[in-house]
Amino acid sequence: MAQSQPSSARDAVRAVVPDLIGYTEKWLFGEVWERPQLSKRDRSLIVVATLIALGREKQLTGHLERALDNGLTKEQLSEVITHLAFYAGWPAAMTAALVAKDVFAKR
Repeated sequence: MAQSQPSSARDAVRAVVPDLIGYTEKWLFGEVWERPQLSKRDRSLIVVATLIALGREKQLTGHLERALDNGLTKEQLSEVITHLAFYAGWPAAMTAALVAKDVFAKR
């Protein structure tokens, strides 16, 4: 199976929604992320942009970490946030910037 995102969030709810976590690990991270048509770097770029646009800041933390692990740089992720301010809205970008600040500080 592919290396999945940090499991603390999954582990925190595993007892509440065990099937959801099972599907996440088997299908999302085990199958979808392993499809060869897109690189993991590209998949990370897509997911980070989507999470920013949808305002999913809790999931954004783990996916920013994954994006860095998958080869995106802090500068590239900063550019994604800046670019999305014009498409997803200033509040979404500012929230993402605060999340990224914390993630980047830990690196």
